[in-house]
Amino acid sequence: MNLSISGTKEELGSVAAAAGARKIREALSERKEVSIVMASAASQFEVIGALQKETAIEWERVILFHLDEYIGLPEDHPASFSRFLRDRFVELLPRQLKCFYPIDGCADPDSECERLGKIMGREDPVAAFIGIGENGHIAFNDPPADFKAKAPYIVVELDEKCRRQQVGEGWFSELAAVPEQAISMSVEQIMRAERIICSVPDARKAAAVRSTIEEPVSPEVPATILQRHPDCSLFLDEPSASLLKR
Repeated sequence: MNLSISGTKEELGSVAAAAGARKIREALSERKEVSIVMASAASQFEVIGALQKETAIEWERVILFHLDEYIGLPEDHPASFSRFLRDRFVELLPRQLKCFYPIDGCADPDSECERLGKIMGREDPVAAFIGIGENGHIAFNDPPADFKAKAPYIVVELDEKCRRQQVGEGWFSELAAVPEQAISMSVEQIMRAERIICSVPDARKAAAVRSTIEEPVSPEVPATILQRHPDCSLFLDEPSASLLKR
């Protein structure tokens, strides 16, 4: 796992976006089109903001997959992750994407997982832009995460710490309003990305970052699986890196 520590969240976003953009451009130089995966969370604001300014990428040859979405939440809800990606990334790009496959949180969950799985199964993403949750999750794979699920998308239960994080970030007014289930890209599918760009700012993530790097791989800290990826870069700021042994 490659480690990059920046002085500010803004610097982190620029460095992570540049690394991801470089991978996308390299892949496009060899292929007709490529697919990428993108998280939608407060931790990704700076990365997404910097990536959307990458005018050298031929975005019309890029397919975007959505990392996770709450079950039962319509796209017009302020906390909808598909809305997040449309408003903060897709509609702000200098050129229109070839395709964007959002997760429909109001569809039948099993059918939606099957639909997206068939689409994603055609080719593995060249880059996955993800974060790490306060509970150590990647996507919505909360602990103990299923490392063996083969399907690209699965239905998951959200633990209380994860749901409280969503309240703390301001997406919901109270815990009772946060859905208890979600559709998430599986751990195995995330690990199939050629390159993982994992951006984790803020002091509230410091304990999860330390566990991700310093603890053995375990479903109890889902992000530890990133230690086994051949090309994963972890982008931190000083607060999120504050508990690391240095």
